[in-house]
Amino acid sequence: MSKETATVSPALPLAAVVAVMVAIGFIFLYAPTEAVQGEVQRIFYIHVPSAWLAYIGFFIAAGAAVMVIRRRDEWERWDRIVLANVEVGLLFLSIVLTTGPIWAGRVWGQWWAWDARLTSTLVLWMIYAGYLVYRALTPPGEQRARLSAVIALIGAIDIPVVHFAVSWWRSAHPDATVLRAGGPDLPGSMFVTLVISFLALLVLFVALLALRIRLEESRSRIEALEPAHV
Repeated sequence: MSKETATVSPALPLAAVVAVMVAIGFIFLYAPTEAVQGEVQRIFYIHVPSAWLAYIGFFIAAGAAVMVIRRRDEWERWDRIVLANVEVGLLFLSIVLTTGPIWAGRVWGQWWAWDARLTSTLVLWMIYAGYLVYRALTPPGEQRARLSAVIALIGAIDIPVVHFAVSWWRSAHPDATVLRAGGPDLPGSMFVTLVISFLALLVLFVALLALRIRLEESRSRIEALEPAHV
């Protein structure tokens, strides 16, 4: 274990705050009001980027999980990366599962439906929530790290199911409008706002991830010092 804890520049959290404020300005002042759905459609600019960032966090966690299993000499370092990405990814997935029903309730008149995408998204949330519960109830060590890594890998398998659910099965969700073979199917101003929102939330994602890894490194250092004072 490294004796030095990585530092996080104060400019990073500040940049995240500024970026999110800029995105909010674009969402409410630049993006047009959608003709059919009205003002509630603006949730789209938070809902969709949050889903993408949850995917990114879980994919990174899965990659680090492989390293936990393969690099037994550096499992602690990779385990911290898995944990941080799962926690931040789960935060963004919780935003998805919160904003989605609000949007659906106003547009479809139904807060929740057990369709393929919603159900697979809830399953994804439960897998990674289970990851955190397992860690909380299990003594720390290499065995916990390796079994946690397996859970993180299992969760990543569900991500393609969530993304392609609207294509594979009947779903209340519309087909993809951005990540599609023919390119984005959005008016220019909406697409620009979506990109700005994604970049802003990406900065927030990176800031939270860096802070969480630093916190976990500090915790590990404290635990390593405790036996010396017993």
